[in-house]
Amino acid sequence: MPPASSEQKWEARVDAALGVASSAILFALMLITFADVVSRYLLNWPLRGAFEITELLLLVLIFAGLPLVSHADEHVTMDFIDRMLPAPVVPGLIRAVHALSAAVMFFLAWLVWLKAGRIAGYGDTTDVLRIPVGPFVYFMSAAIALTGLVHVLRVFIPGTRRGAQPST
Repeated sequence: MPPASSEQKWEARVDAALGVASSAILFALMLITFADVVSRYLLNWPLRGAFEITELLLLVLIFAGLPLVSHADEHVTMDFIDRMLPAPVVPGLIRAVHALSAAVMFFLAWLVWLKAGRIAGYGDTTDVLRIPVGPFVYFMSAAIALTGLVHVLRVFIPGTRRGAQPST
């Protein structure tokens, strides 16, 4: 097996760190849900704000995963057009799709950033725990923008099409 390049080592470290972070968030979600169910049904004492914390942790988990899915090229795809085109045309089509995806992501990031500014300006918080919502919406915008950057990277460095391989 050939030695890994510095780019591959960097990617492996980032993947490992994000995997640990995702696991920690999932574990926290599991603990909160377990504590809420046990306290609600056995002690008749629901965990205050459990639903809000669950919502916010899911938001972080989903939007932090978006750039990772794009980087691994593991989005759900339909490759029926690829099969109808001549093989030399397919890489250009893939790059065009990544360019379009990047443009859409940057547009969405801008819209969400504007919305985050309005939410932060209003001082919106969650109902029970009064956690400010603005920083979470800014995080959403940043994650979408990072996803756009990943798609720009894929325009110039297509990488392997791991997500396009047929499932067994």
